[in-house]
Amino acid sequence: MAIGVILALMGTACLIQLANIQLINGKTMAQAAAQSRTITVTLKARRGKIMDTNGSILAQSVERYTIIGNPEEAQAFTPTTCTKQTGDNCHQVDGKPVGATGAAAVARLLAPVLDMDATELGAMLSGTGQYAVLKKDVTPAVKRKISKLNLGGIVYAELSNERIYSNGTLMGALLGGVDGEGKGVAGIEQMENKTLTGEDGYQVYQQGNNGVEIPGTMTESKDAVNGSDVTLTIDHDVQWYVEKVLRESCEKYSSPWGIAVVQDTQTGDILALADSDEIEAGSDQAKMTVSRAVSETFEPGSIGKVFTMSGMIQLGLHQASDKFTVPDDHITVNGQTYSDATTHGAEHWTLAGILEQSSNVGMIIAGEKMSNEQRYDFIRKFGIGQDNRLGLPGESDGLLYSADQWDLRTQNTVLFGQAYTTNALQLTNAVAVIANKGVKKPQRIIKTISDAEGHSEEQKPKGEATRVIDEQVASQVMNAMESVSDHYSQFIKVDGYRVAAKSGTAEVAGADGRLSSIISDYSAIIPADNPRFVVTVVLKEPQGVFGGLTAGPVTAEIGEFLMQKYEVPASSLRTDAIPVTW
Repeated sequence: MAIGVILALMGTACLIQLANIQLINGKTMAQAAAQSRTITVTLKARRGKIMDTNGSILAQSVERYTIIGNPEEAQAFTPTTCTKQTGDNCHQVDGKPVGATGAAAVARLLAPVLDMDATELGAMLSGTGQYAVLKKDVTPAVKRKISKLNLGGIVYAELSNERIYSNGTLMGALLGGVDGEGKGVAGIEQMENKTLTGEDGYQVYQQGNNGVEIPGTMTESKDAVNGSDVTLTIDHDVQWYVEKVLRESCEKYSSPWGIAVVQDTQTGDILALADSDEIEAGSDQAKMTVSRAVSETFEPGSIGKVFTMSGMIQLGLHQASDKFTVPDDHITVNGQTYSDATTHGAEHWTLAGILEQSSNVGMIIAGEKMSNEQRYDFIRKFGIGQDNRLGLPGESDGLLYSADQWDLRTQNTVLFGQAYTTNALQLTNAVAVIANKGVKKPQRIIKTISDAEGHSEEQKPKGEATRVIDEQVASQVMNAMESVSDHYSQFIKVDGYRVAAKSGTAEVAGADGRLSSIISDYSAIIPADNPRFVVTVVLKEPQGVFGGLTAGPVTAEIGEFLMQKYEVPASSLRTDAIPVTW
């Protein structure tokens, strides 16, 4: 009877508890159970692609997975022996029993697939908690192999993306890279980070003990929106060729580095922005390095004579045909002595001849009536010392002091491209003013942006075209620049095409802080009779020193490639040369 009473009481208690669970707290407990099984899974958005002007992919994000382990479940794991009854729902290594239990067994199964050491994996799965990152950036093929290991609930994959740069060092520092979170931290990746970055989505559902979604339990979801694709104005083929030529030229002239820019004169598009540094795109070095072609500043040297000569003619002080007597290879003004690069006696040169011979003394004589303010204004109108508005990270505006800050020497050295600094992009666009008949056009490096749905939008250059000098002034300067090119024609030429050019050589500060280093540069408009491109090359301390003898031949080599690639019609014969002597 006592036992019967006890059993009756126990049964009554169970019935009461059952009623409590089922009738009173049933809904709450069911919700709690569902909540414990419910997870929110992030759907990673793909970062947009970066492409060249022809659609060649320079950077893209590909589907990858992060492999996650559950240490608590791994330590409780017991492998299932493979028999006829278990079928494929079993565990073995190379057709043999696993030979272990717990984390060690999981590691033995997983190690060959992940190409990792089993001991290392076992240690990672022997910790506490339910979340341990085992390996990142795993391919879909590897993820599928893991799915066949029957380790659901113990090992699973989270979707991620890996940034791939398919061209190695091509545009390495210019493209930059992304950090571990997929955020652009350098180069174009940083500049266009907002455009390239998508918006992650999510799914909320219940999962079973094996970690797989329970069908019909998804309660909420939002699709990921991939980032927009960015198409550059850069032409992959031109960029590759220019980088190749730069590296070869640096070796030939024993130059520490070189820079080159190719600009379409008609559109302001940058077709190549290259330097000789070999940096892998996306590498740690690329993430910490600003492209030299963007950041390096230097004195333009005698290329600067193009700007001040333009100012003299625009102001009505001279014409390119005006005659000058340059008495010697040096001149002293206000106690300051200035010299030409070569020794000569008295010469009869026109203003065009002064540019052709690149005479510092001649520029000082010709510029006598040009005030300091006028000298400053024209250098600035050509874009020197100003933001190019391309938005490239690390770009320097250069340095151009206002006229009221010039000393007695600076007021004359600015006439021939010294005492102020610029960068290769600025210098190229300044020379393009002559090619564009006196109009300064804004540059562009982003061509189009295409969203995830495929809608493409043309990107306009930032800024408006502005007239710097009259068309007839630009024509005279172009004529004189073509005479400069003819002056070097024995070793700088592009067969079948007329070229207008100017060379420069300038002393710049070296590592010792003194004017102990040399910059040699050359900027060319090709073809001169129907301008299509401006090419600028800058070399640091080349053997041969003078820009016309070092950077000049490199420019011509690039120009020849451009003429062939774009099938530019050959030039007509030159018949209107302004005399350079009298």
